[in-house]
Amino acid sequence: MRRALLIILLLAVTAATAAALLLRPGQALRVATGIVSHTLCSDTFVAGLDPAQSFRETFASMPGIRRLIPWLRYEVDRPRKEVRAHIAGRFESRAAYHDGVGCEIVHSTPVNGAVPGPTAGIGGGAWPSGVADIAGAAVVEPADDRLRAALDGAFAETAGGPPRGTKAVIVLHDGRIVAERYAPGYGIDTPLLGWSMTKSVVNALIGILVQHGRLSVTESAPVAAWRDPADPRHPITVEQLMRMTSGLALDETNSGFDPSSRMLFTEPDMAGFAESAALKAPPGTRYHYSSPSTLILSRIIRDAAGGRAEDVRLFAERELFRPLGMRHVTLEFDAAGTPVGSTYMYATARDWARFGMLYVNDGIAGGRRILPEGWVRYSASPTPGSRDGYGAGFFTNRGDSDFGRLRVRGGMPADSFFASGTQGQRIVIAPAERLVVVRLGRSQDWETFDIRGLIRLVADANAAVNHGPARR
Repeated sequence: MRRALLIILLLAVTAATAAALLLRPGQALRVATGIVSHTLCSDTFVAGLDPAQSFRETFASMPGIRRLIPWLRYEVDRPRKEVRAHIAGRFESRAAYHDGVGCEIVHSTPVNGAVPGPTAGIGGGAWPSGVADIAGAAVVEPADDRLRAALDGAFAETAGGPPRGTKAVIVLHDGRIVAERYAPGYGIDTPLLGWSMTKSVVNALIGILVQHGRLSVTESAPVAAWRDPADPRHPITVEQLMRMTSGLALDETNSGFDPSSRMLFTEPDMAGFAESAALKAPPGTRYHYSSPSTLILSRIIRDAAGGRAEDVRLFAERELFRPLGMRHVTLEFDAAGTPVGSTYMYATARDWARFGMLYVNDGIAGGRRILPEGWVRYSASPTPGSRDGYGAGFFTNRGDSDFGRLRVRGGMPADSFFASGTQGQRIVIAPAERLVVVRLGRSQDWETFDIRGLIRLVADANAAVNHGPARR
């Protein structure tokens, strides 16, 4: 009996040791300190927000992170413009701010990536020729009682439910803001993190390259690591990366152990890490949401723009941000000089609304075609096999996906699609209704990021501006 117990004990210890080596818990802890240091650095030095409030509203309830709260500490070094985070004195991560391009995690292993110079020419100054503004200098108060009620509902907290944390809402109809509201401490000039809404910006930059004849979405992606025709990844197309059907072993689960978590918060060369992934399914046969796929696209944009971070910044400003009149944008980069196109772009609520208006206007801004003809329809077309209704850089209510049908039944227009990010960052675009609805905030509903609240807001706003009954 004693021998049997000893064998069982040895097997248990062996299994536990093997699991620890396999899962490498230190890796997940470094992911935790990485996301805290990077996000608090950007919130503090890009957005000018209170880091204690940001930590409380984001990380105190975030699955995985919240279990570490008793041991997780961070320090904000304002003179050096840095944030450090650690867990019980170990697994430290440090993020540093650079003028004009926000924050990046500082890695012990250097890579060859130049930090762009300070942003010049976006903030302030005259509007680019032909670009009409969407509002005056003051916050736009709704003239319609139904719009006012829609904003009231978007900011209201529900008793007993997780905090909704709405910080900004804009309703833009037919090219003008008709309703706008901000939470205390936020305003017209407050840049807010888009999280995965940044993927939709990558969609636009890819579209611009297609419009210029410098890229094709149907051909093999121009990735140096896959250049060899014998490489099984060689056939992966740009479209498959956009639709997250590449077949690469890059599934995103936000567990701290998954490739997306590792890439964003422990790897200095994010795209290089993503490009090294093996195939787990033939390209084009399997959908799974994946931020690393967007980082590969970000590297493609960087290389097409000239190969340096500075080239990307100037390209994005010249071809996208300035033509749209987006004056307060910070696109952040990794240590290799690749834009973190899956996750880290800051812009004001009005600038996010201007971005949405480009898609309402079929890719035209200031009388000039920015995106290829048909690009908006292509971006909003559903990806086969996507139950959540993913398109090509946007979630879409077109087609017959399970969740798309639920959103339309709830009241979102059937032609609408939307950029979407963690904690409920969303830009809803409804071309037939000439409507853009922006909602930014800190939802602590970690299952759906308050999608029901978004559906109500869009339905009520659409009813108000298009004079139909509100839908539920």
